[in-house]
Amino acid sequence: NISGALCISQAWPGMARTIYNDHKRFLETYLTPYPGFFFTGDGVYRTSEGYYQLTGRLDDIINISGHRLGTAEVEDVVNHHVAVAESAVIGYPHEIKGEGKMLSFWPPKHLSRSYCTATLADELRELISKKIAKYAAPEYIQVTCAGWSNTHSG
Repeated sequence: NISGALCISQAWPGMARTIYNDHKRFLETYLTPYPGFFFTGDGVYRTSEGYYQLTGRLDDIINISGHRLGTAEVEDVVNHHVAVAESAVIGYPHEIKGEGKMLSFWPPKHLSRSYCTATLADELRELISKKIAKYAAPEYIQVTCAGWSNTHSG
């Protein structure tokens, strides 16, 4: 069980070979961080059984009141909650903090609509606060179940 950057050791069909008019940037972005490997920009988790799970972009950073926070970091914490099947975190302009954070998640289909309420949003905020930090808890949480959607702020 280990997490890290997804890097590929061999070329593949369709692989990018440059950035138009900026080959130096291509080299610095994709080949310099891990010499001998192509850095995809994605994070990955490998289980003890050898399965790989992409955890998100490593360069998706939200700056909240001077704290740099990776979106994949928050998504990883939320995805461990039993009521979350999938999640996404995005930043939005915030006039005081610089950026704010919104979390959208999709619970498994078998959960009732009544469970997917502000109570669940509070559980997720508390989980993020404990596992990462209080400032990492999102201001808005959008719950999306089959055929309906709720947004909870707090």
